[in-house]
Amino acid sequence: MAAHVEVERKYEAGSGYSLPDLREVPGLSAAAEPRTLTLIAHYYDTADLSLARRGITLRRRTGGTDDGWHLKLPRNKGGRDEIQRPAGAAGMPPPPELADLLLAHTRGRPLVAVAEIRTDRTERALLGRSGTVLAQLVDDNVTGIRLEPRDEGVTAWRELEVELVDGEEDVLDAVGEHLTGSGARASEAPNKLSIVLGADAAPGGHSVEMRSTAQVMSAYLSAQAARMLAYDPRVRLADHDDDSVHKMRTSIRRFRSILRTHRKVLDRSRVNPLDAELKWLSDVLGEVRDLEVLRARFHTQLADLPGRLSEPGWLLEMEHQELQTRERLRDVLRSQRYLALLDRIDAMVTDPPVRRKAHKAARKQQQKIVARTWRKMTDAYQEAEKAPQDGDQNAALHKTRKAAKRLRHTAEAAEPVLGKQAAKIARRAEKLQDVLGDNQDRIVAARHLEQMTPEPGSTSDAYTLGSLTTLQRYDDPLTDLPRTWRKVADRKLVKRL
Repeated sequence: MAAHVEVERKYEAGSGYSLPDLREVPGLSAAAEPRTLTLIAHYYDTADLSLARRGITLRRRTGGTDDGWHLKLPRNKGGRDEIQRPAGAAGMPPPPELADLLLAHTRGRPLVAVAEIRTDRTERALLGRSGTVLAQLVDDNVTGIRLEPRDEGVTAWRELEVELVDGEEDVLDAVGEHLTGSGARASEAPNKLSIVLGADAAPGGHSVEMRSTAQVMSAYLSAQAARMLAYDPRVRLADHDDDSVHKMRTSIRRFRSILRTHRKVLDRSRVNPLDAELKWLSDVLGEVRDLEVLRARFHTQLADLPGRLSEPGWLLEMEHQELQTRERLRDVLRSQRYLALLDRIDAMVTDPPVRRKAHKAARKQQQKIVARTWRKMTDAYQEAEKAPQDGDQNAALHKTRKAAKRLRHTAEAAEPVLGKQAAKIARRAEKLQDVLGDNQDRIVAARHLEQMTPEPGSTSDAYTLGSLTTLQRYDDPLTDLPRTWRKVADRKLVKRL
């Protein structure tokens, strides 16, 4: 199922509002003749609105040019991924393939119709100088009725929406300025459904003021759990490297880092089993991610080799392995073990098993936790310096990388109470992590190539394999290590917390 990226701006307007002359917008030459239509949409969710509270909408809509089921998933930096399926017969449940994408949110609970929204729409294509449709402006008179739980009240409003077509986002900004300049107001509602459902669809959140370590920890864990859930549908959709597997896996790693660096304020008898399950999921994601990284590395290096070389058979086989591994990952994401893990994550976020000391003032305790994590990283690096320059040193550097990663995540979590200095520590730890990560990628790539054999009789395959093996041997990312290490190992970093 392909996802279309929806980029739009929404505005509120009163019943007496009149659209301004859009030809005055820079870059626009005209607005096409208006077209009117009536759209009827039924929105589906769990009874407790688990989708709406995360900004996800699932609807069956009729009356327009895109009749059918529409699933919209919010993106981190604005816009939404929209996935469409045919409408099918009225009254039928949501398509199984869309329900599967939402399994992490629904946990198998039924999807029921929660709202009906009628939209009387007037739409205009906004044209550029060459006649290209840059954006679409719609003027909607909307009527919404809540269905579950039944509410006899009717909500009605007027809404303007500008959606990008073949233009750039600055077109949306320019049109928006023109609309607000003539009396429209930027809408604070993420979508029509949120207006009908009201406060019941509002996302939960943590207080900005964090007085205790327990609050700091809970806020960070909550953010990582939400991020992991946000990437779950995209992992299920992906058949290539779109960064979703990586982002979901890093959310889990951040979660695990905090459980470990805050172990003294947590009940380990409850946390350790959760950490083991998180590692299981991270390892499953890692099987896909490792192949993604290797294939991307080899493709890039292959393109840099002289001559027009065909893709070697062993690299094509890696692509096949990655597709198989992705399918195994999808099976895991459908499993009861995974759904049970999500429930345990929710419990950890909403009611963390903290000890009494976790309720102490956050600042002093977070200073100690970050400093202790920093010392563990420096100890790991000192061991690497003493290790012989062979596999033992590489293993020690890999341990240092993991310690730097843990320091980065711990400092990120502490930033709300420790401020810019914590952010500085996180940035420097990330740079060390990147340098050591590049080295680890090189080592893993070299080991993988050692196991490859060229196709019998293929001179090109043998040449490609030999050239790539040589590149791993002489590509040394550790040249930047001393300078990077000096910055992150500076004792002033933790003393100024």
